[in-house]
Amino acid sequence: MNKNRLHRNLVFAVINALDLIFNENEYADRVVHKVLKSDKRWGARDRKFVAESIYDSVRWKRLYNEIASTKNHFSRENLWKFFTVYLVLKGYELPDWKQFDNIPVRRIKGKFDSLQDSRVIRESIPDWMDKICEKELGGDQWEKEIAALNQQAPVVLRVNTLKISRKKLQTIFQKEGIETEVLKEYPDALLLVNRANIFKTDAFKRGYFEMQDASSQLVSAYLNVKPGMRVVDACAGAGGKSLHLASLMENKGQLIALDIYQGKLNDLKKRAKRNSAHNIETRVIDSTKIIKKLKNSADRLLIDAPCSGLGVLKRNPDSKWKLQPEFIEKIKQTQTEILDKYSQILKVGGQMVYATCSILPSENEEQVQIFLKNHPEFKFISEKKVSPFESGFDGFYMALLEKKS
Repeated sequence: MNKNRLHRNLVFAVINALDLIFNENEYADRVVHKVLKSDKRWGARDRKFVAESIYDSVRWKRLYNEIASTKNHFSRENLWKFFTVYLVLKGYELPDWKQFDNIPVRRIKGKFDSLQDSRVIRESIPDWMDKICEKELGGDQWEKEIAALNQQAPVVLRVNTLKISRKKLQTIFQKEGIETEVLKEYPDALLLVNRANIFKTDAFKRGYFEMQDASSQLVSAYLNVKPGMRVVDACAGAGGKSLHLASLMENKGQLIALDIYQGKLNDLKKRAKRNSAHNIETRVIDSTKIIKKLKNSADRLLIDAPCSGLGVLKRNPDSKWKLQPEFIEKIKQTQTEILDKYSQILKVGGQMVYATCSILPSENEEQVQIFLKNHPEFKFISEKKVSPFESGFDGFYMALLEKKS
């Protein structure tokens, strides 16, 4: 698709998608997934246009809304006005369709320039989020982080070392015309140079890789697991980190993946099968007995706690609009409770990692301080803060603690 030439079916697909996201409150990633499956004839450039246009429109919702004067009211007509702002700012040539009659191109560009002094509008964030993050991080740091979080997320893969080496996978991709780069500080990571539908590849079906952001790959490695250990992943979800732990354990020992949602654990089972990760056992937390049974039994414990997700806004731009300040207060309480309860799983001499994909100190180091104050039997070993601004990847926090004898 020519950068400056617009195709009607693609633009209509984007407008329909924005209607679902803004008016029906659907999740952007699910809508993008659905839209990309809707037309098999689209080539790589068409798919790129559709996905990027949807994500960018969601990311810059407040800014475009302000420029288009659509007042957060997304009627069909307003959706066109709103999306026209995106097209003009991206330098597309507007075709002579009736939807593009009398578009004030100069006014759009002028208004964009005039709004650059207001951070909440320029960076397209809710007022409450700006206040909380500025208070916790300081204005200068928050300014840098939100600018980084508004960039497009790079596509990073984690090589499944149970099945293949990074070098071999890179060679396979090369033969298929998929270009990747090695990331120095991340031993199992490959960065995709150009977007490609990697889930269609034979390499994916064979379980040679998983999609996992570079920062997220640091968490499992931080836990210092060894083959033969008994390891518990207490908030496993669909198991991205469990699968990484299994490969770091070389499939030896026992890895128990816990979660409160059976559906997510079912996904993990499917992924584990494809990955040939045989040492994973899933258990749904449907009563307090599950934790009690595991008391003082694990050599290693991962608590990848539920959080605000403020470190992964580049990956989930719609959570800027879905998150509420009350949720952050509630989730901090949940984090404290999870740390209290799940830390009992660890045996004396064992180590645990508390991790979040948030950049807020109140969800991170402050939670660890509260925990250590209430649990003198634990000692702090180290922590790692991953800044989206400094790393170019997701924002993460991880702390390594040990249960003293």
